[in-house]
Amino acid sequence: MDMNKEIRTVYQHFMCMLLFFNAIVVEARPISYPGGWTVMQKNEMDIHSLHLHYSPSSQYSVGYRLEYWENKDWSFHGLQVNYLIKRWNNMNSQANFYFKNAVGLAINDGSVFKGHTQAGVFSGIACDWENRRFFISYENRGYYLGDIETLFIQKSRIGVTPYIGNYGDLHTWLMLQVDHNPEVANHVIITPLVRLFKGEYLAEIGVSDNGDLLLNWIIRF
Repeated sequence: MDMNKEIRTVYQHFMCMLLFFNAIVVEARPISYPGGWTVMQKNEMDIHSLHLHYSPSSQYSVGYRLEYWENKDWSFHGLQVNYLIKRWNNMNSQANFYFKNAVGLAINDGSVFKGHTQAGVFSGIACDWENRRFFISYENRGYYLGDIETLFIQKSRIGVTPYIGNYGDLHTWLMLQVDHNPEVANHVIITPLVRLFKGEYLAEIGVSDNGDLLLNWIIRF
């Protein structure tokens, strides 16, 4: 009887871990499952981006990145590599630490230097922790785009889900995002948002404290 009880306990723990990791696999992570493709389109404040990447393994992904900074009127086109430095898997939670880098071309579309092109890079880190109820993340990025732009930005999030769903359910997260961007008049911007995801699809919508719309979506395939 004791042996059967131990087997049931191990099985229950295994199923809990399986449900947990299945539930978070479509989160907004920069690396997918081996052989997986991901499309990320984000609109946050005046920054619009598109990231299409392929994950040869669960350790890294490679893809194309487009960014358009509306208020500065410049865009970036480049090759982005995301690398998983460390992952911590626990019974009911997971934490990740990533390194993100891109190299490409920056194009100034402003009226003074219209069409001016410079080689450019950005680099940054991203980390997150979550269980099935709570979420926290932080990321930063430094840009060097020649004489077009040099800046450092950072962002953090906290989140909670009002209910715990199973694999295949519609998952809902209520989040608060804090951005720090020294290049804008209001250096710190706070954005309440709602995240919804089901299967391979994820969407986020929110409005910042200065009235800017946040609208993001992700598809994995």
